[in-house]
Amino acid sequence: MRNMAALPSADWQWENATAGAAAGLATVTFSHPLDVVRTRFQVYDGRISNVPAYRNTPHALYAIARSEGLRGFYAGFYPAVLGSTISWGLYFFFYSKAKQRYLRNREELSPGLHLASAAEAGALVCFCTNPLWLVKTRLQLQTPNQIRPYTGFHDALRTIIKEEGWRALYKGLMPGLFLVTHGAIQFTVYEEFRKVLVSSKAQEDENTIATAADLLDSVDYATLGASSKLAAILTTYPFQVMRSRLQQRPSTTGVPRYMDSWHVVKETARFEGVRGFYRGITANVLKNVPAASITFIVYENVLNLLKFSRREY
Repeated sequence: MRNMAALPSADWQWENATAGAAAGLATVTFSHPLDVVRTRFQVYDGRISNVPAYRNTPHALYAIARSEGLRGFYAGFYPAVLGSTISWGLYFFFYSKAKQRYLRNREELSPGLHLASAAEAGALVCFCTNPLWLVKTRLQLQTPNQIRPYTGFHDALRTIIKEEGWRALYKGLMPGLFLVTHGAIQFTVYEEFRKVLVSSKAQEDENTIATAADLLDSVDYATLGASSKLAAILTTYPFQVMRSRLQQRPSTTGVPRYMDSWHVVKETARFEGVRGFYRGITANVLKNVPAASITFIVYENVLNLLKFSRREY
């Protein structure tokens, strides 16, 4: 036990980073086809668009399978894997570093400082990985009829830098920074819903003194995970649409579809209304909500197991 306590904190940082990277890799592998569908819906504005018009998510999946096959479902897969793996790894690393810095001259962190650490880590990750997400979006939007298509990740990166300059790699950064709030909203809603559910179950079972671990089961954790993820998606989804629209490839004349974030907001609101800011949300919910349920089931059960083991020890 003493040897464990003596391990340098950096070791734990890298263990957390590695575990987070593995989690990101697994998630993106299974959910990528829905990510392609979501991205294509997000940029389709019903006026000028290089992507096909899909009626709904099942129709999009069918159309892509028929015209593009498996390759279409996994368009942009390499930058997605790279971005997700690096994002998770860097997030845990930056978050751990931020907490260490805030802990100087403090015994423990307040909820506000936990939130500040998470926001700081999220912003740094967003800045580091934006070029990867831009290339992923560009590759996902390519169709068989694309004029001068990118042949892959490295060709896309070279072409973007050559034709648009380094600054183009950071298109969509501003709405991306606002998306940092997604995790904070999700965990805040999760904790608040959890308190309500524990309180409700405790009142039903007044004669026993039980902890949250005793009162809640895997179904409860799945429900909490799904509902908190849904709340975060509904709140932050317009920023995802804005980012995707900004990251589209310019026309053959080099003119971008949207100039900046405010231009996206004005044009979308004018021609599509509120509905335009939620294009592709069905695919997004199908992609993220089940994963969130599984994540919190595993998280809570492992946490309870570790607490039990520590008590036994």
